[in-house]
Amino acid sequence: MILHTETYGDGETVVLLHSGLQTGQTDFVAQQEALLESRKVIVPDLRGHGKSVSDNFSNYFQDAARDLKETLDYLEVERFHLVGCSLGGLVALLFAKAFPDRLLSLTMSGVTADQPAHWSESHKEEVKFQTDLLQNKEIVGQLDQIHDSDWKQFIYMARDVDWYPFEHTADLNRIDAPILYMVGEGNKDEVISASTYQRMHENVHVSVIPFASHLVHVEQPALYTEMLLAFLDKVEEKNRNLMESTN
Repeated sequence: MILHTETYGDGETVVLLHSGLQTGQTDFVAQQEALLESRKVIVPDLRGHGKSVSDNFSNYFQDAARDLKETLDYLEVERFHLVGCSLGGLVALLFAKAFPDRLLSLTMSGVTADQPAHWSESHKEEVKFQTDLLQNKEIVGQLDQIHDSDWKQFIYMARDVDWYPFEHTADLNRIDAPILYMVGEGNKDEVISASTYQRMHENVHVSVIPFASHLVHVEQPALYTEMLLAFLDKVEEKNRNLMESTN
């Protein structure tokens, strides 16, 4: 499906993939502002979120990655920097593995590489949190306003203990582009994942950000943005030097 997408600015293209129950308009707000000073920014609503209407969550991550490809094909965007957090980070990773030739770089946060030993217990806690969220009329009303689809289907999907795509997050096979993995120090599983990813891929850069956890781009927006811009600048400088040396 073609995703509802907004495009702003000029320059090298950066695609931002929002976290779960957010939209392209409500997430990465601070980062969009900084990126627009020198780059083009594309912000899709992932399937079932915002104005990208879908109630099919049966093969969510693979379908969402294909949605992104179809959308960028439609927009005639060939190569770009891809940035995602949490749900968006998972979709970004699956896209990068399926279509590696499209990427200038990949930036992820809020992604866990391997299934933790305590996964069952932490999943039960998350399900309880989500159940409580559905009882909060104010939050439900806010989410009803920003999503045209039945956003509750995403919560129901995550009630399955096997919902997380560890079979895809466990490796970085086929990805040739530079990777930046950012993590808040408060999420121990993701801190461990940083070391895991760095061991398995020679071109992984890691930033562990203090006083933050899963949603590091929201909890420490200035530090996250500084690291992201520095990474993108280095990647683009390297690409320019490579082009000059081959001409």
